[in-house]
Amino acid sequence: MPKMKKTPTKEKPKENKKTEPTKKTVSPINLLRGMRDILPVDQPVWDRIRDGARQLASSYGFERIDTPIMEETGLFIRGIGKQTDIVEKEMYSFETPGGEKVTLRPEGTASVMRAYIQHGMLNLPQPVKLWYLGPMFRHDRPQHGRYRQLHQFGCEILGDANPVADAQLVHLGYQQLKDLGIESTVQINSIGTPEARKNYRDALQAFFRSRRSKLSDEDKKRLQKNPLRILDSKDPVVVEMKAEAPQIIDWLDEESKAHFMKVLEMLDEMNVPYQLNPYLVRGLDYYTKTVWEYYANSADQDLAQSALGGGGRYDGLAELLGGRATPAVGLAMGMDRMANLLKEQGSGSATEAAEIFVAQLGDQGRKKALAIFEELRKAGIPAFEAFSKDSIKAQMEMANKKEVKFAIIIGQKEVLDGTAVIRDMESGTQEIVDALKIVQEIKKKLGRA
Repeated sequence: MPKMKKTPTKEKPKENKKTEPTKKTVSPINLLRGMRDILPVDQPVWDRIRDGARQLASSYGFERIDTPIMEETGLFIRGIGKQTDIVEKEMYSFETPGGEKVTLRPEGTASVMRAYIQHGMLNLPQPVKLWYLGPMFRHDRPQHGRYRQLHQFGCEILGDANPVADAQLVHLGYQQLKDLGIESTVQINSIGTPEARKNYRDALQAFFRSRRSKLSDEDKKRLQKNPLRILDSKDPVVVEMKAEAPQIIDWLDEESKAHFMKVLEMLDEMNVPYQLNPYLVRGLDYYTKTVWEYYANSADQDLAQSALGGGGRYDGLAELLGGRATPAVGLAMGMDRMANLLKEQGSGSATEAAEIFVAQLGDQGRKKALAIFEELRKAGIPAFEAFSKDSIKAQMEMANKKEVKFAIIIGQKEVLDGTAVIRDMESGTQEIVDALKIVQEIKKKLGRA
């Protein structure tokens, strides 16, 4: 049987398909861990804290100082102490392209004292009373109310050894919280002079060494490097042991005892509620004599155990930084924790909310509305607007969302007539008024005439 020849099959021509280029998905960039955005919705609470701080500091006779966010690293090593947690673990330090060793400031006092020395403020009438407000940076473990960029309000009294300065600052911080509607209690102690503290440190070290086997690795390190830091330990075993540990009050020199008693007497006179805490030492090496912290009177345990601020006397800091001996005392308040507490309490803003919305229709209406908006602003009447929107319906919807009391509406007709429409947003009633008298009419309706 003859073989059949295979007929070659024709290949179908390949379709010339255009492949769509694959779009690369761009990942969003998020906040660094431990940082935060203070959004517009949060700003009223923050403004309340900032404005209150400014007014309070001014009323106590403090003048504002702004120091750089970045300083030479040595300032904080010498000022705060080499073996403190801040210097050992928490500072953001780096070397600049020029070879300088710098640090983002972890606290404000050392910078203020550096400025006091560098600018010859010792030659001014003493004491020098300074206040500051701004961000600090600590590479701490982020948790509720604790951030790596934190905000502090602080006051420093430099060149005053009198215990009245300590009492005044304790009262100032307590008053700031009270003005914000936060009821608090001051925990207070005296850690004496460096000599008294050294003797106490030796006694404390001996006490905990005899119980070293019960300590965590972290507390063993503290025992070796800075025994006073054990008193800050949250380990239940250490907390129980503290009840039997030596108390610093028994090691104070007579001058420190007398100083502390005068501070307490003045706080009694000013009706500042306080609790003696013999284990309160604060975390910075420059403190001497009086130290204190503020705690909210809150049923929430997390809030009640988180200090809202604190301070202390630091009579030896100026010499550590190369200056002359200068007695000083300071206070720093944690603005982040205050803001969080106010939000959790549902506290509103002290700032005035806008009650007017200025709406417009058409190019001529927009121009006139801009002028009226400016008149309201100059008269101290805050107002909302949406001048980029053309639709009067969209503008009225925004006015409703802003919950304003009145809307001023300017259209082409109103421009030609020299009038404006005032709409009561609750009742929906409207009236036509002379555009030249719009400010007076709005003041009447808001009860400010």
